[in-house]
This record gives sequence, structure tokens and C-alpha cells, in this order.
Amino acid sequence: MSTTPPGPKGVPVFGNGRQYARDPFEFIAACEAAYGDVVHLELGPRETYMLTNPRDVERVLVSEWAKFRKPDLDDAIDDLLGDGLLLSEGETWQHQRELANPAFHARRIAGLGEVMVGHAADTVADWNAGDRIDVQLEMARLTVKIIVSAMFGTDITDEQVRRVQENLEPLGQRFEPSPIRAVVPDWAPTAENRKFDAAVAALEEVLDDILARRRGTAHDQPDPAGDATGRDVPMDLLSILLRANERGDQSDRQLRDELMTMLLAGHDTTALTLTYTYYLLSEHPQVRERVHAEIDEIDGRPTATDVRGLDYLDRVLSEAMRLYPPVYTVFREPKTDVRIAGYRIPADSILMLPQWGVHRSERWYDDPLTFDPDRWEPARRADRPRFAYFPFGGGPRHCIGKQLSLLEAKLILATVGSEYTLEYEGPTLDLRGSLTMHPDHPMPMRLRER
Repeated sequence: MSTTPPGPKGVPVFGNGRQYARDPFEFIAACEAAYGDVVHLELGPRETYMLTNPRDVERVLVSEWAKFRKPDLDDAIDDLLGDGLLLSEGETWQHQRELANPAFHARRIAGLGEVMVGHAADTVADWNAGDRIDVQLEMARLTVKIIVSAMFGTDITDEQVRRVQENLEPLGQRFEPSPIRAVVPDWAPTAENRKFDAAVAALEEVLDDILARRRGTAHDQPDPAGDATGRDVPMDLLSILLRANERGDQSDRQLRDELMTMLLAGHDTTALTLTYTYYLLSEHPQVRERVHAEIDEIDGRPTATDVRGLDYLDRVLSEAMRLYPPVYTVFREPKTDVRIAGYRIPADSILMLPQWGVHRSERWYDDPLTFDPDRWEPARRADRPRFAYFPFGGGPRHCIGKQLSLLEAKLILATVGSEYTLEYEGPTLDLRGSLTMHPDHPMPMRLRER
């Protein structure tokens, strides 16, 4: 048996970097189909191994998670997110996770339903039948407002939302796969680096304004979730962090990093999930009709209790995130040498766990490229490996906002679906990779009154 996993042959200097940058999704799928469980890749100065068997994904994320850590892949992402929950390690991560947990408690999340529906209803009120909207932009604006209300305990102005939106593009461009970027230092005054630095500064100004308005209110501001927490102080994330900051248990820099992480990660993945769901529903009108029939059973505005009973909508969301996972790959690095599927994987190498490749594999799904929500019925999913599906990661480092995102998506779909049908009028869906997977073009949809 070879001690080195198989993989595609690279070219001098760039390895497989050009193939991956050209189309990361096609590259991942082709490697999964051709080479199986462990694939050796040349994507930079460090050895990279792609794992596509759910058994190995579960081992890295769950059963042996402590043997692996988040890798330091790019100084720019450290500049953007710093030591926030997404990137921090060790005692810092453990402390910050425990500090943040009450803001994401299930009872508190359920109590945020009215806030979510209120913002969704305000968005729908600005629409008119026959309008043509860019659904990705509309959903991103909406989810920014929701995350600021739910986790920062305040509102964000339309102008601030606009500033956030216009600065997301240069941030995304900075993290698109590029074989050239590996040899260009982050301090080099390239146009891309200058735009990135300016975008980070603009987002920090928005956060500074929110912080200025919230300082001094962390003990007395009403919680966005109402009395769901049963506490006599607000339990939104920013209030928790501000109280920790007051007692010297949270530096100003850590506070900034957590807010930036929550602002970006807290709205982007949900907006993308909704975008891809609306696209798939438009492409499959029979599925859309079943969703609308289920929504129509709700009397009045939807609530958190209502959407917990929308079984078919739940399956639709699962299938949308299977086909179009906003986070299309996650990375880890082993702290010491490990053996996976018979191969020695050296310490400090990069492990790539691609949702895109696993979710769309014929090994785990029948007819995997077909949109089939009913594949999530209990009987059909019973024999499927657990980590054949992991849009929110897994194990102790799973996405802390999973329940928030799912409730938010269901309430938005129910609120919009009670009034409008959305018909896609754009080109064939094309994708681009960055920190998350985005459409590579606008997503125009026509609003049809129901």
C-alpha cells in the first residue's frame, strides 16, 4: 500500500492552485469522484489532504476533535476576524464560547421569533407585486438587521446596512482562491489589499457606532427576546460582552473581534441559505406549492412554535443546504502526526473537509444532483452516515448560531411566502468561492402576489 494518498498531479510552483482557483467546486467534486476517501493536494506551501468519507469527517470534528485545530491559512482573515469565536483556539475559545452560550440558549432563540418576523414583515411591506428584486441583496439586508437586533440589542440604520453591503464585495474578493496570492505578502500595497483594508475600516466604524450607543446600557436595556431568558439583565451577546468588559474579563480588542465575527458570519450564511432556497423553489414549482400549502395552515403572523411544525419546509431547507452549502469546506490541522484511512498525515498539514464534495457524492446519496426534499424523510435518511451532511460543522466547534439561523430562515420563508411567490429571472446559477459560497452574478426574482 502506498504511504501517500492519491491525488491530481500539479504543475511546478503552483501545484493544483490554478485548477482549484479556476473552479473550486468542480475541482472538489472531480477529486472526490476520482480518488475517494483521502486526496493529496498541492494548494500551497503546506501539504493538503482532502477527506471525503463521513467516518473521517466525524473523527476530525467530533470523536478526536482535540487532536486538531483551526489552521492559520491567511493573515488577512486574522486581520478581519481576529480572535473571535470562529478562529480562536484553546483557552481563549473555551472562555469565549462559555461566555456566549447564554445568548444562544434555545429558550432565548425561540423568544426572538417576534423580532425576526417584525423585520421580515417590514421588508415585505416595501415590496410590490410585479417588482424585480435581487433576492441575495434583499436577504442580506434583512439578515443584517436581524443579527444586530438579536445579538447586539439595538438597531442598525439603513445607511449603515448600505455601508456593510458595499464593503462585503472587497472582503469577499480577498478570500477567493488564487495561486498568485500565496506569493504576495499581505502588506504589499496592491489594489486588492488597499480595498480590503478600507473595507475592514468601514465595518469597524459601523461597529464603533453600535458600541458607543450600547455602552452603559448592558444592565438595563430590555432583551430583544423579551422575558424568554428569565434574567433581570439583557442577555444579547453584546450585553454579555460589555459586562465582561466592565469587569476586566474582556479586552476591547476581543470585544471588537467577536462583534466583527458575529456581524459577518451571523448574517451571511443565513442570507445565502435563503437565496439558494428561493432559487431552488423557483426551479421546482411543485415543491414550492407544497411549501406554500404548509405555510397557509398558519393563522396570522408565523411564530417560533408555528414553524417547528413545518416538517416539509424543514426538509426543503435541509436539501437546499445539502446542494448549496454556504460554507462549502472547512479546514483543520493535526497537532501531531495522525493516521487516517491507512495514510500517515503529518502534523501541521492542512485537512480539507469539503461539504460540497461530501454532500453531492453518489456514495452517500441516490441521484445526488437532484433537488429532492423527501430524501430527508426519516426512513430514507436512516442508513445514511451522520456526517454525510454537515452544513454547520460538527462537534464542540459546531456553529453556535445553528438554531438561530434555522429559525430565522423558516420564519422569513413563512412571512414572505404568505404574500409572494418569487420567480427567478437570472442566468444559469454560477458560483464563486470565498469564505462562503456566493452566486457569481445578481439573483433577480420577480414578485408574484399569491
